[in-house]
Amino acid sequence: MSRSSGLLPLSKNMMLGLLRDRTAVFFMMIFPLMFLVLFGALFQDNSISRSPIAQVGEVEVLDGLPEDARAELDKVVEFRRAADLDSALEDVRTGEVAGAIWQSGDTVELRYSESDGVRAGTVRSVLQSLVEAANQAATGQPPAYRLAIDTVEDDSVKPIQFLAPGLLGWAIAMGGAFLSALTLVGWRKSRLLRRLWLAPIHPATIIGARVGVTLALALVQTALFLGIACIPFYGLQLSGSWWLSIPLVLSGSLAFMSIGLVIGAVAKTEEAANGILQVTIMPMAFLAGSFFPTEVMPGWLSGIAQVLPLRHLNDALSDVLSRGGGWETALPVIGGLLLFTAVLTAIAAKLFRWDA
Repeated sequence: MSRSSGLLPLSKNMMLGLLRDRTAVFFMMIFPLMFLVLFGALFQDNSISRSPIAQVGEVEVLDGLPEDARAELDKVVEFRRAADLDSALEDVRTGEVAGAIWQSGDTVELRYSESDGVRAGTVRSVLQSLVEAANQAATGQPPAYRLAIDTVEDDSVKPIQFLAPGLLGWAIAMGGAFLSALTLVGWRKSRLLRRLWLAPIHPATIIGARVGVTLALALVQTALFLGIACIPFYGLQLSGSWWLSIPLVLSGSLAFMSIGLVIGAVAKTEEAANGILQVTIMPMAFLAGSFFPTEVMPGWLSGIAQVLPLRHLNDALSDVLSRGGGWETALPVIGGLLLFTAVLTAIAAKLFRWDA
């Protein structure tokens, strides 16, 4: 038999071997989908969370608001009447309410806790705006400018539009890196690599089969992710160029496969390979925005995240799936991921060894 033949049979055997490994199937396929199903359900409601504030006694800037203005204010702040100041301040300290407000003469007093920075910022900004509006009304001078605030997305945009691309990128990273690294270490320990080298099969056939299985897995992951995210319960709305996610997924899978090859080349046991993979992929997923927005990170940490391949893969997937991005978004990322693949594959080839 020719050393270059046998690509399809070898690929089939590799895929069947993967499917028989229930642990691998769970962590590569089902585990990431569990995050999509859970997060998609938890963050379906993207409405603003109301911050409770304890009101002590009469506060003119609040009690004198017109009905329509009070209705708008009640969308973001929930005012609760407190029996006395001491109990209101105690509720602030324990976190029962975001702040306490009362009026002493012409001074509106506000006390809040910095333990919850988000709610504290909401309370400060809302009540400061109320006092400024009351001062303008008292002087009889209308404001020279008016600020109109809205989001760039329409009301149909749901959190799944941002969750699905990031979690898909993480799933692709897991599948590519873990399978290639653990497979390489396992084959070396069992001396299967040596037997394959002595068999009448060309090395390119073995590599091609392994790459084919990895890419096929990535396409299955993508189909499952998009299929689940697009059901009405989650409501993912794909943009016109969503199909560009396919070459992005394939190039991303190759990039993380190359990471796995480097790790598999240096690790001597499956346990060592798994440990290196965990400290490589999971921190990268957090820094790349797979689980939470990167905007909340400090500037220096965001700068570090810019060099991570998963960050660029996640951003590009989000652009083409949810934001209407096209080739101008996808092509530079595809090129960068393929270049990254070439560099790390060359490094893996230098480190590669047939025997343990």
